[in-house]
Amino acid sequence: MFGRLIPRDEQFFQSFDQLAGLLVAAAQELVRLFDDPARAGVRVRALKEIEHKADDLTAAVNVRLNTSFITPFDREDIHMLVSRLDDVIDLMDGVARRYEMLHIKNVRPEGKQLARVLADAADHLQQAVAGIKKPAEVERQVGAVKELEEEADAIYEQAISALFANAGDPLDVLRWKEMFDTLERTTDYCMRVAQVLRSVSLKNA
Repeated sequence: MFGRLIPRDEQFFQSFDQLAGLLVAAAQELVRLFDDPARAGVRVRALKEIEHKADDLTAAVNVRLNTSFITPFDREDIHMLVSRLDDVIDLMDGVARRYEMLHIKNVRPEGKQLARVLADAADHLQQAVAGIKKPAEVERQVGAVKELEEEADAIYEQAISALFANAGDPLDVLRWKEMFDTLERTTDYCMRVAQVLRSVSLKNA
């Protein structure tokens, strides 16, 4: 019976993979949201469902941490990893909610670009999670996320400059300033996840 109380490492790694999969799904919904404003309500609801699943999964991992005798690596690191992944999904949900609340009708091209950068970053984070036992692979994926963060910074700067240089409707300027800020912040949080993955992978190599 005691043996059944000791969790297998696979339980935690499966949860990491599932959470990374939800991150990718959320990012894909964001891309669809910016590509098809007419179906914004559908995309916002889909993203909210993903966000709820991520919250439930994160909570389940934290419960398991409190009841497990043996974990694959430090409890603090596990908590940090799932929390950071969940944070990014929360921010993506926040982008979608702002999109709806601000009544976005005409999508600026930089918004689409930033959404696609986020989707690419999510893909690389998923690969890093899958390769967490291989520091060289994690480092490669972290490097890719860093490049995408820098790309997002450049897009953001161009977007803000164009927004104020060609200011039209003041409300439209306010809408898109908020959208660009939130998209850029979400990309920054992807890099935070990457840094946690790098740290965990190196500590447990």
